[in-house]
Amino acid sequence: MAAPTSAVKNLEKNCRNSSYDASMQFKRFSSGVEAASFVASSNILRRPVETISELYAETSSKQEELCFKVKQELDLMVIAFVATPICTDQSHLQAPEQSDLISSSALKDNNFPLFEFLCNEKFPCFSLHKPALSLFYHHREQLHQLKSRIDSSKPLMVTGHAVGGSIASLFTLWLLDNLTTGSGRKHLPLCITFGSPLLGDTHLQKAISRSPFWNSCFLHVASLQDPLPRFLISTNVYKPFGTFLLCSEQGSACFNDPESILELLAEMKPALSDPYDQKFHIHQYSDIVQNLHRKVICKAFASQPQSMAHCDSLEAAIIIQLAALSLSQIQQDMVEKLKLPEITLLKKKKDLDPSKRLNDVKIYMANIEWYKKFSKAQETGMYDMYKKHRNERDQEIVWWKKELTLYWREMVEEAETKPQKEGAAFRTRWLYAGTNYRRMMEPLDIADHYERGGKNYETEGRSIHYRQLEEWLKEDRTPSPGGLSCTTNKQNVESILTLDSSFWACVEEALIACRDMKSREESSTMQKLSEFEEYVYGSLKNYAVSPEIFLKHSTYMRWWNEYQLLKEASSDSKLASFMKNPDNYKLYSIGLFDFQ
Repeated sequence: MAAPTSAVKNLEKNCRNSSYDASMQFKRFSSGVEAASFVASSNILRRPVETISELYAETSSKQEELCFKVKQELDLMVIAFVATPICTDQSHLQAPEQSDLISSSALKDNNFPLFEFLCNEKFPCFSLHKPALSLFYHHREQLHQLKSRIDSSKPLMVTGHAVGGSIASLFTLWLLDNLTTGSGRKHLPLCITFGSPLLGDTHLQKAISRSPFWNSCFLHVASLQDPLPRFLISTNVYKPFGTFLLCSEQGSACFNDPESILELLAEMKPALSDPYDQKFHIHQYSDIVQNLHRKVICKAFASQPQSMAHCDSLEAAIIIQLAALSLSQIQQDMVEKLKLPEITLLKKKKDLDPSKRLNDVKIYMANIEWYKKFSKAQETGMYDMYKKHRNERDQEIVWWKKELTLYWREMVEEAETKPQKEGAAFRTRWLYAGTNYRRMMEPLDIADHYERGGKNYETEGRSIHYRQLEEWLKEDRTPSPGGLSCTTNKQNVESILTLDSSFWACVEEALIACRDMKSREESSTMQKLSEFEEYVYGSLKNYAVSPEIFLKHSTYMRWWNEYQLLKEASSDSKLASFMKNPDNYKLYSIGLFDFQ
């Protein structure tokens, strides 16, 4: 099972100054056992478990439902939460068959939209465990005051035990609102829970996981002997998020795939109707932390089956993890279940390798550039050359176009699923490349649409990812190659791509309108043609159109020739004045025609 490297990175970054062996350098682990060993060796669990123990001692005689403690140290700030016994009866923790969820939309309706930042169009809402959320809501004023006491210059650790761990997770999510790696804060908060029940549904898990920064902020420690972490899994509704450090007397292992975590939790001791009939105290987790630290050096397990010698590396790693959790006797079908998400993840990483795919994209775009130059040499232009498929090379263009479209659709979808600020940064970073792609490739999609006999490309044929790329360019307020001035366009007009990537769709619609006019003259059709004429002239005046539209076999030239025959009055128009002299095309192509 591949280790949750993003979470481990966050652990190291947030607590770099914690007291741990300096010789233990960060590495990319290939096994959850090694990831767990890193966590144990860093001694990162010691301070939160000590703070929770101190808080329990201080609140043993208090009757408050929720208590917290702030511990300021030179290199770290720790906030711990515990729910006192009055909070842990059946009124606050219902049995699984009676468990209750509350939708985030209900929070908004009740003027409590603290976690609204997790939602977007793809994840419009999610659900949380109502008893935990009710406790959080009841103490919101105290928690708001606590939030104002946080020292943003120090690494922050938020922790809690049992239901207190649920509150710690909710408090951390609250802190993550309006907080990204690009903000003024130097450190992301790190939430470490001990024996905490699951907090929300699959929509919450997916909403948090769409940001690697958010997901890496949560480390959940759960003993195989503790009934509370698996208390709600029988509902098949609750899903884990973040990284889980599962522990046994034998050892520990880290997991971050939700389905794998649920499979392993299900293999633990059966959940009781009331988990507090068998309380797993914080001092037991303290013992686990100390025991893990003593076993920091990985060693082979005597219980490893002989068949492991014939396993592949992934299967062997999973068997070692199960042995660390004293689950080595689990049947092979469990190993296969745990392998599946890992294989899927590895394949996805391979397919989406940013460096490899970016290099491929550059190669494809270079090939399209070559095709554009080749088409121009044939006095046809790329749009018409592709539409008519006169050359065998066009078949390769179809394949390159398919690969580029797949890449950019995925990129746009990824940006859409990212949190708002991360998505904005992503869009800015990729805006020029996406704009260049759109202006190069959308005309080919337009050619396909009209070659198949289609009409109304803008409403019936245009892909959403083109619309989104165009919208992002309009939203971008920073100077960029996508917003070239007229002067800059003139200087580069010979090599520019037509700025309006839907230009050829407008040309095709104008051609259809000319044919309609031949069969029946309608004032509305002529009005559309007149508007298109003005649109073309305005684009030329701004040097926003590639000179390839004037090539001999261009669809645009075909439209102009038909349009002149339909409307003699067009000879008095500004566009007609420009078009009647072919020398103007040459002056335009080198940026020397004066439209004044």
